[in-house]
Amino acid sequence: MQVGVHLGYQNLHGLPDYEFFRKETQLAVEAEAMGFDFAAMVEHHFTDYAACPDPLQALSWVAAKTKTIKLMPAAVILPWNDPLRVVEKVAMLDALCEGRLYLGMGRGAARREFDKFGKSLSDSREMFDEAAQIILDGLETGIVEADGKWYKQPRAEIRPRPEGFTRDRCVMVSMSPGSCEVAAELGLKALRFSQGDWASAMPEIDKYRDTFKALHGKAAPPFIISDFMVCFADRAKVTDYTDKYFAAQFQQVANHYEFMSPHFKELPSYATYAYMGDMAAARGGPDKAYKDYVGGNLIGTPEELYEKHLMRKSMVGDYEIIANFSFGGMPYEDVYEQMKLFADKVMPLLKAEEPVMA
Repeated sequence: MQVGVHLGYQNLHGLPDYEFFRKETQLAVEAEAMGFDFAAMVEHHFTDYAACPDPLQALSWVAAKTKTIKLMPAAVILPWNDPLRVVEKVAMLDALCEGRLYLGMGRGAARREFDKFGKSLSDSREMFDEAAQIILDGLETGIVEADGKWYKQPRAEIRPRPEGFTRDRCVMVSMSPGSCEVAAELGLKALRFSQGDWASAMPEIDKYRDTFKALHGKAAPPFIISDFMVCFADRAKVTDYTDKYFAAQFQQVANHYEFMSPHFKELPSYATYAYMGDMAAARGGPDKAYKDYVGGNLIGTPEELYEKHLMRKSMVGDYEIIANFSFGGMPYEDVYEQMKLFADKVMPLLKAEEPVMA
């Protein structure tokens, strides 16, 4: 089982941005020393909710400081980026890190970010699908060209030329039935964020696996789960930090994505977000609904975390983890404490497991 860290760049600490950004990015370097397999970074813009406008650039700094950890933007938001430039940046960083780069791709969901880029959320599905195919072809062939609805690109040869970059090293954020279907059609590993009861996600996961196997003649790879994680030896501290920091970050999530806004109901490709808004409303608002969100993530003592993992695995089958330990303004000394505890007590158990679907 592959286990990584997912840096969310949520600055609720009150720190100056430069200091905060350096501290958050350093977590990826420390993750290698602790034995994690992946360092993943979000792409978000403009707010304290999350601010890492170019994860590929940030990962280039991590690449220079590390030797073995795999590097993954999770994810580059394709409607906000030119496909040609994505291919160039990926090829360049992959050369510098000697083949450790994995490309995560997503389409975004926050109206406030789309607006500032002069893009419409309603166009994200078409833009992503078109851009993803351009990027995959470019990484596999070294040539980028397009004559589509959204992207016109004269034939361009990529330098440095991509070497050995196949779609086996590409991941797609898949949080809706449509995205799961696209990921399966393109032959990509799927990434899902923990957002509640995993039983409700199984129809989409099963459909992804069935479609992948039907189209590609082999089993789908284990998908990746991104968890907000709380891991302390003291149960009382787990409870306290969950109520204080997890609740704070969930409020940020709800506000950033406007879960209570009706606009998602007008966008069928964002059905998951409309559902979360309905669930929050039923419970009196986002601040009252966070306990359901807690239930979907891995939170507890090391022993509890492993038991929760076993329950999840019995339902969803094989998966991989990228865990976000830094959120809600949690002090960095506590972030390091839980990362180290997880690496020492939980990660060896995860790595010793046999796969369910060999």
